[in-house]
Amino acid sequence: MHKTFGGERLLTEIDFARLNNLSGTQFPPELVDTLDSLDLVPSREIPPDVVTMYSQVIVEDLASGKRQRLTLCYPADAEPHLGFISVLSPVGASLLGQRVGATARWRTPNGDECAAEIAALLFQPEASGDYTT
Repeated sequence: MHKTFGGERLLTEIDFARLNNLSGTQFPPELVDTLDSLDLVPSREIPPDVVTMYSQVIVEDLASGKRQRLTLCYPADAEPHLGFISVLSPVGASLLGQRVGATARWRTPNGDECAAEIAALLFQPEASGDYTT
């Protein structure tokens, strides 16, 4: 499946396969919705400004203006206090497939609405030639 790269959210085929192979995992509704709306592309064709698994981003909270460095990861590698955010979390699901400049939106467990702009993508595995991480 090859589609044009407009404003849609993209996901590498390998990230999609790995997410679907997480054993014993109940996906949160946010991630199910995200996976249903993403366009799949081969890793070598993902644009360098798209958040993929293990991408490191700077996000800016729209309410406070606070900037934070986050790395999107699988649940086993999550360490939120160090900025490693699981793709199964509301924040992680909202970042997956977004482009630099996009606004990620999510709800906290207590129902508060949050939003942050993806201000920069510091590292994307595919952009550095790593198509298997």
